[in-house]
Amino acid sequence: MHDEQHTQSASRRRFLKQSMVYSTAIAASSLLPSLARAVEPINTRYPDPSVEILDDSFLELRLFNASVEKIASGLRWAEGPVWFGDGNYLLLSDIPNNRIVRWDEISQTMGVYREHSNFSNGLARDWQGRLIACEGSTTQGMGRRITRTEHDGRITVLADNFEGKRFNSPNDVVVKRDGSVWFTDPPFQAGGHYEGYKIQTELPHGVYRIDGETLKVSRVIDNIAGPNGLCFSPDEKTLHVVEGRAKPNRLVWAYGVNDDGTLGERKQHIEATGFGGLDGIKCDEFGNLWCGWGSSGSPEAKPEELDGVRIFNTQGKAIGHIHLPERCANLCFGGPQGNRLFMASSHSLYSIFVAPRGAIFVN
Repeated sequence: MHDEQHTQSASRRRFLKQSMVYSTAIAASSLLPSLARAVEPINTRYPDPSVEILDDSFLELRLFNASVEKIASGLRWAEGPVWFGDGNYLLLSDIPNNRIVRWDEISQTMGVYREHSNFSNGLARDWQGRLIACEGSTTQGMGRRITRTEHDGRITVLADNFEGKRFNSPNDVVVKRDGSVWFTDPPFQAGGHYEGYKIQTELPHGVYRIDGETLKVSRVIDNIAGPNGLCFSPDEKTLHVVEGRAKPNRLVWAYGVNDDGTLGERKQHIEATGFGGLDGIKCDEFGNLWCGWGSSGSPEAKPEELDGVRIFNTQGKAIGHIHLPERCANLCFGGPQGNRLFMASSHSLYSIFVAPRGAIFVN
């Protein structure tokens, strides 16, 4: 009897030991692929050779041991990323698929946030934490408008016309600390049936301001070709605007911002020479511009050398370039400290941690 009990006890111990080993193996096998999916660096060497130093001053903005990471894919034309820190997620537009998608930092997964987004393009967040969207085309009779998603999910139309004429295709948007909403309105999505519907436009290319209290719409710029990305300097005294159809090279203009919401004198800040193509832009806490970059479309351009993000200092000098395997249309700062750069790039979403925070994270 004693021998039988000893044998049964030994068998139980072996069973428990084998079960623990098996469970550990299962846990490890389920965990490791998840971690592998969480981070997919383009290069594993430090410093990342994808980050090019064009001026020694960029060394202060680069983190030596941070890599460019591909964190999601499966899009047709990624645009307008915006970070929601209180939920640890990023929203971005997938324009040809007519949807807004959501990348979740905790689960490292991406899913659909909103179907039939009226071919949304640029996205931003107001100072009450609500989503502001440029709806660049029309779905079921709606669109070509600026909307706000309320905390309960209702959608409020902030503006859909200027002086009775419908907007062309609202493209990018930024919210000033006084609550005013500023957006560009080129005709980019109005010319075909890929990122919306082909229409006859009614307004000149423009940049508009929606008053934060009255919602009155005013046109603040009407003399640049193809206004595209825009952002404020950290002190909000300067508005940077991309002229996406400037000839022979695309430009970034810097406008003085008056207290009454009008714009003052402008000066040329950046010229995209070498067949470079500017798109979305963001300012860091020191006033440097981080610009979505690619080819201007010229047959002489070399997209593989241009695609990515180009960084300019406050004097408009190119100081760094983050090379990506896809064209970067737009970008934003996010993450817990505001120093993770998210890059919406054609089919995929990339990120890299950098030294400075985004300007909107500075109080």
